[in-house]
Amino acid sequence: MMNRLHPCRFLCLVALLSSMVGAPLKAQQDHGQHQPAPKGVVASAPVAATSKPAARKPRPQLGISAAFAPDGALWVVGVAPQGQLFVQTAPPFAPGEGPTWLAPRLLDTGGDPISADGENHPKLVFGPSGTVLVAYTQPLARPNSGFVRMLRSLDAGKTFSPPFTVHADRQEITHRFESIGFDAKGALHTIWIDKRDLEAAPKVGNKSSYRGAAIYRNVSVDEGVSFGPDIKVADHSCECCRIALGLGADGVQRAMWRHVFEPNVRDHAFAALTSAVAPAASSIVRATYDEWRVDGCPHHGPSLAATGDGFHAVWFGIREQGAAKVSGVRYGRLHSDGNPVEGTVQLLPDDRAEHASVAAHGSRVAVVWRSVDGMTSTLKAWLSLDGGKTFRASTLGQASGDNDFPRLVQQGPRMAVVWRQAKEVQVYELAF
Repeated sequence: MMNRLHPCRFLCLVALLSSMVGAPLKAQQDHGQHQPAPKGVVASAPVAATSKPAARKPRPQLGISAAFAPDGALWVVGVAPQGQLFVQTAPPFAPGEGPTWLAPRLLDTGGDPISADGENHPKLVFGPSGTVLVAYTQPLARPNSGFVRMLRSLDAGKTFSPPFTVHADRQEITHRFESIGFDAKGALHTIWIDKRDLEAAPKVGNKSSYRGAAIYRNVSVDEGVSFGPDIKVADHSCECCRIALGLGADGVQRAMWRHVFEPNVRDHAFAALTSAVAPAASSIVRATYDEWRVDGCPHHGPSLAATGDGFHAVWFGIREQGAAKVSGVRYGRLHSDGNPVEGTVQLLPDDRAEHASVAAHGSRVAVVWRSVDGMTSTLKAWLSLDGGKTFRASTLGQASGDNDFPRLVQQGPRMAVVWRQAKEVQVYELAF
């Protein structure tokens, strides 16, 4: 049974972070050797006052990442209302007690604009030896372009380096929707959506001959001090969906992303990130078979969680069933090579479910999602005690106004949901 604990409100971000804006930020340094800041990057300029109303309301930059640190502290990274990157931590706390949050800290990003809109939000990972890495997309002047940037801490997050660009390619094009993760050997994998091949492809009439974008990655074997070459994982990915990473039981990172299969089917592909060379085309596995034909990006990527013999996965798609088209978020099992396990696909019991995430430990599986109905957002969960064969649905909470997608955090068997709203973040622990 799931017990809903009281939501743990960590702060009113507007009030607390506003009080920090006037203080100058001291540049934090470490002793790593980092790539220099790229030339030609245009930071966001102040917008001149005007009497005309804005044509479109800016999207709220509420996207966060959350994670348990190795010592059990809970961390959140996101963007403050004034646009600065912040981290906030809560010391280790027992299940059921709720976190006691320390004051948020602003990180010096050298004036970079930062994307924190839904699926393209800052990322946070913990590495060996007290390393903490924060990654984000820095939007550039050209629409839909960006650089993947990173800050690195060697002292468990007390200080951070200045930001540096992760990839070798410095064209003013798309390098966005990054995901980062360590494998069992301590190698850091960064993977992102990239449009350099689209830019280079010939055009047929007014259209490019290249479908979608591409998936690129690189590897760091020294915890982010230096990075290997940019490696193409696959041509023809979708353009604006998050990339899921999952650390397999064998210690190898896997990636799952929305792919453009011929002629224009937006299903999902899967690959193991096993070496610092480009994978063979035959190693790219098709993981879902919704056969959704759509000429556009759904802005809705998948999520992965490892199990002993493969992965649990959730994704959004539309399937034709007879004369009807059934849309929604689906759950299914994948073999360790990414091929779907026959007979495991289930549709979540909510036709408004969006941006679901999955976590697992042994036979326990948790799926959480946001369901939006008019002005109300409802946080829901689906829990399984038998490895995903059966689930029990539960409602965790509701919110009105702007809010982020729910983020699952996990440390061993412990799982919790972190949900940022316009003025606070709520934490719900999951009890099976």
